Amino acid sequence: MKTEHDILIVGAGPAGMAAAVQLAELGLSPLVIDEQSSPGGQIWRATEGPRSDAVKQALGPEYAEGASRVARFRSSGVDYMPGTRLWHLEPGFQVFMSRDEGAFSRRYSAVLLATGAQERPVAVPGWTLPGVLTVGAAQILLKTSAQVPDAPVWIAGSGPLPLLYMRQLLALGGEVAGFLDTTPKGQLGRAMPHFMAALRGRGDLLKGMEWLRQLRAAGVPWLRGVSDVRALGRERLETLRFATVDGRVHERPASLLLLHEGVVPSIHTTLAMNCDHDWSEAQGCFIPSTNTVGMTSVEGLFLAGDGAGIGGALAAEERGRIAALGIKQYLGQGAPEAQLRTVRANLARRLASRPVIDALYPPPAEEPHDETIVCRCEELTAGELRAAAKLHRGGPNQVKAYTRCGMGPCQGRQCGYSVNRILSQEYNQSRADTGFFRIRPPLKPVTLGELAALEEGREAP
Repeated sequence: MKTEHDILIVGAGPAGMAAAVQLAELGLSPLVIDEQSSPGGQIWRATEGPRSDAVKQALGPEYAEGASRVARFRSSGVDYMPGTRLWHLEPGFQVFMSRDEGAFSRRYSAVLLATGAQERPVAVPGWTLPGVLTVGAAQILLKTSAQVPDAPVWIAGSGPLPLLYMRQLLALGGEVAGFLDTTPKGQLGRAMPHFMAALRGRGDLLKGMEWLRQLRAAGVPWLRGVSDVRALGRERLETLRFATVDGRVHERPASLLLLHEGVVPSIHTTLAMNCDHDWSEAQGCFIPSTNTVGMTSVEGLFLAGDGAGIGGALAAEERGRIAALGIKQYLGQGAPEAQLRTVRANLARRLASRPVIDALYPPPAEEPHDETIVCRCEELTAGELRAAAKLHRGGPNQVKAYTRCGMGPCQGRQCGYSVNRILSQEYNQSRADTGFFRIRPPLKPVTLGELAALEEGREAP
């Protein structure tokens, strides 16, 4: 491993790997760090591991593509440190990281954040009960160890991921008790204006239609227009309660509920660096502002992948390549303009279907009930946050100071958007104007042992 690197890439998913390979081809030598033990990100998680034919078939060709991407990354010669956690980034790019129970810091000339997305938290009554997970968490178990629930699964929410997971689950012998589809009515009307432009990316649309066909053929119980989902139980999930479009309230026995309402960019690092962010109505989230080569409002800090706006794995790769070319320009070494034009055209094609997908699956509009826990770390309810908002009008940070909401280990990852929605309603202002929590270091929990072992200025072990 090189003793010094000028460029740090955080994240070894599709964007980070593509950027690293591109930089290597440009004659540069970045260091890639990632929290996971192997490259691939969430979409291609554990793709290097052994797989039975049944699991390979269930995960599908999109997952299989990851093996070639990871192999190319491995053979690129780029230095890669798995199991490494970024927990602080200072202006001037002094970066603090932890690995193997030790901590170290180093300074870089340019940093590329390829940290991807997270599932949008779904704060419904009972979402903290054992037996309630997210679809993404269930898919991690499936990809890493081929684990399939031994009881019928209830899935509630909206978006492409529940469709994909149900297809994978059924292919491996699992059962779906029912899909509580919370997608609001009118999605085809919302999507229609975008269909012609989306034909350039029709592969994504055809793939989604095939998933729907397979689920219909499998006879999955599908309830559309569901609202007011509640997970009930004493020590763990026992019952589901939900309403349907006809106004009826239903209860069903349940032992496992998976929730999903789309994904949002991971923005905690860009917030901590005071980067400019824009509010996306289509995706219902904040997105860091970037220029045409992926650089944020902080010079030298680049962004690629779903952290720059949700677009999927193939778009993430193109954004990674664009950022790599942008880094070469930023370091004063120039970059082939013809190559930039080609990659930008590829990105436009990869994103062509995105407006249709965003229109088909808009962000959830339901407000959390007063009794619903919003901040899992501090066990604060929506009602308590509304009361605090009335007493301390000012924004998320004032409510945070008064209630401790967002001060736990997750740093607001699980409650930030719910707080933003609640305050927006209470203050009768836009969600963009309401804003998000101010993020303080450390970005991830750090032990005293790691701090005591902190060594600055030398290469990591």
